[in-house]
Amino acid sequence: MAAAGLTATANAQIQQGNWMVGSSIVASDFGLNTNGGYQIAITPRAAYFVQDNWAVGGYVNLGTNKVTKDSPTTFTYAVGALSRYYLSPNEAGVDNLLNHGRFFFEGNLGIGGQSTKGGLSTNGLDFGVGPGYSYFITPNIGVEGLLKYNGVAGFGNEGLQSRLSFNVGFAIYLPTSKGKQVANEIEREVK
Repeated sequence: MAAAGLTATANAQIQQGNWMVGSSIVASDFGLNTNGGYQIAITPRAAYFVQDNWAVGGYVNLGTNKVTKDSPTTFTYAVGALSRYYLSPNEAGVDNLLNHGRFFFEGNLGIGGQSTKGGLSTNGLDFGVGPGYSYFITPNIGVEGLLKYNGVAGFGNEGLQSRLSFNVGFAIYLPTSKGKQVANEIEREVK
């Protein structure tokens, strides 16, 4: 019964009118045209659910990346818009994996850049797309994993820099008064 209540409440958190605020904290990069490595970055994001399961918002990215002890440090920055769509359990083809989470797809588009001291630099269009999973540790807090293709295209001594990254972070889901009303109705139906 408690698992059903948590699942119902988690589903209510991704309904129209609610907010999602979160951040990726660390990432493991797999360089596609450059070396990979670990990235320490703060990537805050906020999004508003314009309809059930679909949130639109913005993001900021500030980070550093170092491949090895002797390699130069890469600085990354970006700001832009993002869109995230959460799959319903029947859409994902699984029966609500672990009853506490949701798969999602995220895409972003903005301006940004990457520069390596004494190396490659690119500034211009920042973009990314990839799947993720949010595991709800409480009805309002999710721990997230996101596998994402990221790129920067534009100006500098390298026209395109891209990488595949695995990000780990968290999200807080803030219900509005309408969202709270829907959550209460769902909980009553579950009981």
